[in-house]
Amino acid sequence: MAHHVHILGICGTFMGGVAAIAKSAGYRVTGCDANVYPPMSEQLAGLGIDLIEGFDAGQVALAPDIWVVGNIVTRGNPLMEAILDRGERYTSGPQWLADHVLNDKWVIAIAGTHGKTTVSAMIAWILERAGLAPSFLIGGVPKDFNCSARLTATQPFVIEADEYDTAFFDKRSKFVHYHPRTVVLNNLEFDHADIFADLADIERQFHHLVRTVPRSGLIIANGQDSALQRVLGMGYWTPVEIFGADSGWVAGEPDLDGSFEVAWRGASLGRISWTQLGGHNRSNALAALAAARHAGVSPEAAIAALGSFGGVRRRMELLGVAHGVSVYDDFAHHPTAIRTTLEGLRRRVGRARIIAVLEPRSNTMKRGVMKDALAASLARADRVFVYDAQLGWNAPQTLAALGDRVRCIDDIDRLSHAIAAEAREGDHVLIMSNGGFGGLHGKLLHRLAHGPAPR
Repeated sequence: MAHHVHILGICGTFMGGVAAIAKSAGYRVTGCDANVYPPMSEQLAGLGIDLIEGFDAGQVALAPDIWVVGNIVTRGNPLMEAILDRGERYTSGPQWLADHVLNDKWVIAIAGTHGKTTVSAMIAWILERAGLAPSFLIGGVPKDFNCSARLTATQPFVIEADEYDTAFFDKRSKFVHYHPRTVVLNNLEFDHADIFADLADIERQFHHLVRTVPRSGLIIANGQDSALQRVLGMGYWTPVEIFGADSGWVAGEPDLDGSFEVAWRGASLGRISWTQLGGHNRSNALAALAAARHAGVSPEAAIAALGSFGGVRRRMELLGVAHGVSVYDDFAHHPTAIRTTLEGLRRRVGRARIIAVLEPRSNTMKRGVMKDALAASLARADRVFVYDAQLGWNAPQTLAALGDRVRCIDDIDRLSHAIAAEAREGDHVLIMSNGGFGGLHGKLLHRLAHGPAPR
């Protein structure tokens, strides 16, 4: 009989991916979570994984070979307390993955405050088009694959390398477990204020990752990022390739159609023609090209593959058009990501009105750690709506620099009504949140479809 793993916190994107990979590897997989709901619940059920709602201690009767514990689980959780009392074997998701799956793979890890999911999806797609059939575990759903995790028999394993902590019993960043041969350091800013004291605290964790890369590996680093320069300044033992600086991988200025030239150490390699927006995605492409080259794919083949890259769900994803109003969904929740997302949309729509809708949902944003950067990050929008329920700071006061362009509303239904009343034909509504935003997207499209818009 296959070894049985029971996963606590199985419906999170990462742990759900671990579950899918464990199932593919031949394990018997069950799991539990406080919120068992679509789409993850449906994905897991479709894989034949039995789910239990809640963390009741009675689940110890399942008697798995090992308990795999997600980082949402804390002391006081009834099932975890029962596991500890009984002296049962338990481990974290990253550690289980390292021990049972990654140990014989060529791991390509993508770390950074922004762009991890997109760069991971780009690399996976390049390798797929090159016939390398990579395994991957990504924090979003690449449109080219329509799943966030898969396990194959080939060597490459692309993994989104998160700096968030591993588990209540292991406060190291998840990424120190992965032991990559190829690592991308995409960028580094302060985030996760609930677990890191300051930027230097996160830089130390990134250096722990650098320490694990072998001499025969490759570190691919953003040459324009001062925090990453400090990380590498702590010491490295692996060749480094730089992107975004003249000494390494460089993207030329885009043409009107978004296409741009790629060069490596001053020599042109070709031109990427695609539908992705913004300077951040050109930078992401350089990181992906460098990683793919290290894994054996020529830059020419990689450039051709990116020409058909479909992107990632919830990254400037057009959800629908109602009465001439376009509604987009985006995962942006950090001021830098908000600014670059709005800049990308502005480049696409020209002088058309942009209505930005923001849910400051992450722990860092709720605490107001970056609140003073928010007004400037939203400057490209013509109108701004902010959902300000349960914030630890005064949104109207903080965003006062935006003047009468901004409205702060603490109720989802009133918010959708206000946006629908404001929107007119030709507008672009950009909804930004790293959560479900209370179903705002669907409510707004429904209101727009059944109410006035043209004006």
